[in-house]
Amino acid sequence: MFDLHRIGRGLPVVETIGELPALLDAASTAVIQAPPGTGKTTLVPPALANHVRGKVLVTAPRRVAVRAAARRLAQLDGSRLGECVGFTVRGEHHPGELVEFVTPGVLLRRLMSDPELTGVSAVAIDEVHERQLDTDLVLGMLLELVQLRDDLRVVAMSATLDAARFAELMGAQVLSTPAVTHPLEITHSPHEGRLGCTRSFLDHLAEQARRAVERTGHSALVFVPGVREVEHVVGKLPGALPLHGSLTAQEQDAALTPSGQPRIVVATSIAESSLTVPGVRVVVDSGLSRVPRRDAARQMTGLVTVSAAKSTVDQRAGRAGREGPGEVIRCYAESEYRHLTAHITPEIATSDLTQAALTLACWGTPRGEGLPLPDAPPAPAIAAAEEVLRGIGAVDQRGEATARGRKLVGLPVDPRLGRALVECGPTAAETVAALADAPRGDVGAQLRILRGQRRFDREVARLRRLAPRGDGTSDPGVITALAFPGKVARLEGGDNQDYLLASGTRAVLPPDSPLRGAEWLAVAEVTRSGGATREGRAGATIRAAARLTEADALRIVGVEETVTATFEGRRLRGRRIRRAGAIELSSTPVQVPPHQAAEALAEGIRREGLGLFRFSEKATALRNRLAFLHERLGEPWPDVDSADPLEFLGPELGAVAHGTPVEKIDLYPALQRLLPWPEATRLDELAPERLAVPSGNRPRVDYSEGRPVVSVKLQECFGLAESPKLSGVPVLFHLLSPAGRPLAVTDDLASFWSGPYGQVRAEMRGRYPKHPWPEDPWSAPATARTRKRM
Repeated sequence: MFDLHRIGRGLPVVETIGELPALLDAASTAVIQAPPGTGKTTLVPPALANHVRGKVLVTAPRRVAVRAAARRLAQLDGSRLGECVGFTVRGEHHPGELVEFVTPGVLLRRLMSDPELTGVSAVAIDEVHERQLDTDLVLGMLLELVQLRDDLRVVAMSATLDAARFAELMGAQVLSTPAVTHPLEITHSPHEGRLGCTRSFLDHLAEQARRAVERTGHSALVFVPGVREVEHVVGKLPGALPLHGSLTAQEQDAALTPSGQPRIVVATSIAESSLTVPGVRVVVDSGLSRVPRRDAARQMTGLVTVSAAKSTVDQRAGRAGREGPGEVIRCYAESEYRHLTAHITPEIATSDLTQAALTLACWGTPRGEGLPLPDAPPAPAIAAAEEVLRGIGAVDQRGEATARGRKLVGLPVDPRLGRALVECGPTAAETVAALADAPRGDVGAQLRILRGQRRFDREVARLRRLAPRGDGTSDPGVITALAFPGKVARLEGGDNQDYLLASGTRAVLPPDSPLRGAEWLAVAEVTRSGGATREGRAGATIRAAARLTEADALRIVGVEETVTATFEGRRLRGRRIRRAGAIELSSTPVQVPPHQAAEALAEGIRREGLGLFRFSEKATALRNRLAFLHERLGEPWPDVDSADPLEFLGPELGAVAHGTPVEKIDLYPALQRLLPWPEATRLDELAPERLAVPSGNRPRVDYSEGRPVVSVKLQECFGLAESPKLSGVPVLFHLLSPAGRPLAVTDDLASFWSGPYGQVRAEMRGRYPKHPWPEDPWSAPATARTRKRM
């Protein structure tokens, strides 16, 4: 039994913790809402252990928080770490008989190996509001498990007011502890370089922290989005301490150990919750967070810098008021704070879901269907993840886990890295360990640097123990390519830094990369850049890769040979193409097989319509006539432009398939097949091809303007008092001079003869004296001849 009064002395949550047993007895689940600094992470686990009289697991999102929480509870309990209280993180394990702190990833693997959590009586999920992907999965699985185990208790702990949402999901009540914080003075010190997180902005953060410590005599905590920014700010502040997840345990402990002197700690989001940095009375906040974002189009997931959520910056501010009145310096405008989003975007909505999809499949809930998750995984992202898993043999076509998938889910690495470890065996452990730990630059060179480092060597040893026997290769390029075959890349262009990935993404190496000029690369990390700069640099940068031979690249990616048929202009071209994914290896001209020619023609028609073919004068005229009749009379007269060409182009498709050039095919016979029967017998009545005029000639009727138009010499229409109607539409006459030049346009001949004709006669009879220009066009004989030949 834990002495809760001794452990909870001075912690606000001690005032409400006594209500927890009754809530758990009523529903088996509970939500504890308590702001940072109230002691929930310290006091709830021993309170749970006392109530359930069994082992309690506590999961927190970060390794540093897990270690710190376990050590703090053991210290307050007066026991040695690893006795009553322990912790387990990647590569480090201290068993605890009553309470064990673990990361969500560790708990997920335990659930995979022991779905009933044998020997565990309660689980507390800390910081559920942070919406990390593994935490969401753990919560959903435990809520399913609690329905099967009457003796299991599940508690979710949240530091924000979003606790009601989790209470509804869990069918639980909320146990709230009010914040007991000291007054905060909040000021704003915006800087124009913030949104780009420029060096000048980071210098501004450092200067604000330095001044605040000199002015107040208290320690300061500076929040920046990532490790690079931590290192820059620390470099500007002599004596400042970094705090982020990539540090060793000893380096992290240095920032968390009281020193008795004012100091500056520069941290990532790792210090937002669960951790207490002693002595801090000043917070300098960049207002930025680094979060995962998935680029579905280029199949990439990377970290991007965004404005933090309002709940996040409020948590950061609270760090200044834990030990006394504090000061918060927000390096952005007050108006920006008012427009921040209320809560953090769940990682499940923005991250690569390959690992999650395998976990869900092995749990028996492919795609998360039926699992009580806070948010369902987006369908496109989970489908993409399943495609990756099918490619490595981890799930079947239904999304259910295979034997290999169940083997991979038990490995403490991404399934793609697990695939490489399984196939290559223990000799791949070094490269897999490096790939699992945010590699940068030349993976092979990084291995030489990492060897001998205690943490790395310990992880390599662990992976070697877990790896089955494989083919024995230790080549970093081969291992990386096996893990990420879609990221195998070939050099493109002449500047030795542009690459095309097998997935189709174009990416560029940084100018100073030692890998520049390598013909083939196995890419481990590719991220979105600021944007495209020119063709071939499509906004993606290769951050980590290993050299690869062409033979290994083609063996791993596979080579596919296809014959393509496309239309260039109106000519069908065939090429035999060898590809490794999207990388074209060779292309040679070939004759297109008949069936493929027909398919290509069909696709060309779908893309370009009937314009792919040659329209003779007769075909063009018939097309226009049919369009006119469809517009005037409707069905059954067809709309040629919207008709499916593949339904009436049978002989034409066959001709192309047997080698006839498209430009030699006339569509007149095909259009005749569109004529409706028996209505087609009235075609020359409703839309005649030619129209008889009083001179005896039969000029062509043009329907291209959507109505019947006849161009004819004016003298050939003498005596024609009224424009004929075709399908109810008066013919529009273009009356021409003897030289064929336009004189008038009218569909009302009676009005023309009575009016405008007089002016035309006055102007034209002197120019064309050999042709008749009678005063009375009504009774004059119509003719196309001169007066002498009449």
